[in-house]
Amino acid sequence: MHEATLERTFGDRVNYLLTASGRSEVPPFMVMDVMAAAARIEAAGGHVIHMEVGQPAAPAPKAAIAAAHAALDDGRIDYTSALGIPSLRARIARHYRETYGCEVDAERIVVTTGSSGGFILAFLAMFEPGDRVAVTVPGYPPYRHILTALGCEPVLIETTSETRHALTGEALLDAHRKAPLKGVLVGSPANPTGTMMSREALASLMAAAESAGIRFISDEIYHGLDYAFPAVTAAELSPHALVINSFSKYFCMTGWRVGWMVVPEPLVRPIERLQQNLSISVPTLSQIAAEAAFDGREEMEAIKRGYQENRRILIDGLPKAGLTKFLPADGAFYLYADVSDFTADSFEFAREMLEKAHVAATPGVDFDPIHGRAFIRFSYARSAEEMQEAVARIAGWLK
Repeated sequence: MHEATLERTFGDRVNYLLTASGRSEVPPFMVMDVMAAAARIEAAGGHVIHMEVGQPAAPAPKAAIAAAHAALDDGRIDYTSALGIPSLRARIARHYRETYGCEVDAERIVVTTGSSGGFILAFLAMFEPGDRVAVTVPGYPPYRHILTALGCEPVLIETTSETRHALTGEALLDAHRKAPLKGVLVGSPANPTGTMMSREALASLMAAAESAGIRFISDEIYHGLDYAFPAVTAAELSPHALVINSFSKYFCMTGWRVGWMVVPEPLVRPIERLQQNLSISVPTLSQIAAEAAFDGREEMEAIKRGYQENRRILIDGLPKAGLTKFLPADGAFYLYADVSDFTADSFEFAREMLEKAHVAATPGVDFDPIHGRAFIRFSYARSAEEMQEAVARIAGWLK
């Protein structure tokens, strides 16, 4: 074999060894790129107001931090059961009784590595490669990206103002008739819109899904952060729904990476096997802190009242700055604003707003590949003073 051929063969092998898999070819989560750009401005001495990331500015509840300190003082931090510490699972079940008047067996609770770990476990347990799973747009980008990485096909269903940007049973069944769906995932309160589904709307959608044999996943990570009306859990409406929640948002524990699922009974053991192999168990220290976090509800309610004030500041102030159109901000801590009067490219709008006004926000194209270039998502999870300053900076920049 000629030397040139040998070199080419060796080069081909090296290229193969260093080439990423096709399933890794998912788009970036754009909010992380915005954070990186903001960090560069701050490193150069600029003061950026962070409205790009959905992260509470407040720390975890004092009780959670105290419990973590006590556990560290004890010395050993061992593995736990793959399904989670039994006392934490029981405390989460109690939370459903106290908050929703809903009986959920603790045996159906699975503790996860944040809601992200929950999505991975749920998708692996419920779907096969090639299965079509409906998600709404605008919507949380990793829904689509995780499904794609696992070999499933996300099916995008647009929502409209006529339904307050909630998915309807009619729209779901229409998509199902075009090509069969295996599942549907919805969030209420929703990211990026902050809109919520009423009890009637959620029950109707779930009934439509069940009638067609479509598995139902409810993302309830923003429960507790509801302003327009109380959030309804899918666990209250059907034992067949899979519910995903987290301590990240209401309990201000993003970096602790601990969440939970309410799982239909037949899926408990399959999900347990998956968790055993994928992560063994969720970090023990985070689970201990999470159980104690339920004792910090008074602190968390005070923080929620701060979000409500921030929401008022933006709803009152952004129209005066020129941003007059946005979706109903029923819950969570987001305002999804229409910027089409100023730009045809929300990515460029976000870039200029960061560079010129030093206000970081996330372009809507991250959440909606169809119409997202007309929208920007603002997170109002920081202080009232920062929200007021952000409104003033945006007004100065746009005018």
